[in-house]
Amino acid sequence: MQIASLIQGDIPLIKCPFKHIGELTGSGEQDVLGIIEDMMKKGVIRKFGAILRHQKAGFKRNAMLLWAVPPSKSEAVGNILASFPEITHCYQRTPAFAGKYNIFTMIHLRDNGHGLRDNEYELLIQRLSSATGIKDYLLLISEEEFKKNSMEYF
Repeated sequence: MQIASLIQGDIPLIKCPFKHIGELTGSGEQDVLGIIEDMMKKGVIRKFGAILRHQKAGFKRNAMLLWAVPPSKSEAVGNILASFPEITHCYQRTPAFAGKYNIFTMIHLRDNGHGLRDNEYELLIQRLSSATGIKDYLLLISEEEFKKNSMEYF
């Protein structure tokens, strides 16, 4: 569990981070990778990936977009929405928010160096709505991020 403890937070941004973790634990780099793979196979670790600090990566705007989707169309609409590169998260939620918004998507818009247009969200929403046929949605624009951390279990 020592390796699980070390990888649950920020992994150092160095050339060989798993070699470094191995040095901290008295293991080799391949041993560390093997232990991580084994924990994934056993279900101890469900997924392993990076958390992007979107502001530092040039994504200056983000918002949650809630969709009122008939239950019979949830899977199809969810798959369509998930196929858009601007959408980073796409979930079905029950019970539905406000009794009808059951598909939640997180969208991120990148500054292309020329500034973001005021209607950037509207243009994307029009594309999403047209692709899915869903017209009832709720846009919640993020104004300030108070916390963004990796989960820590050990």
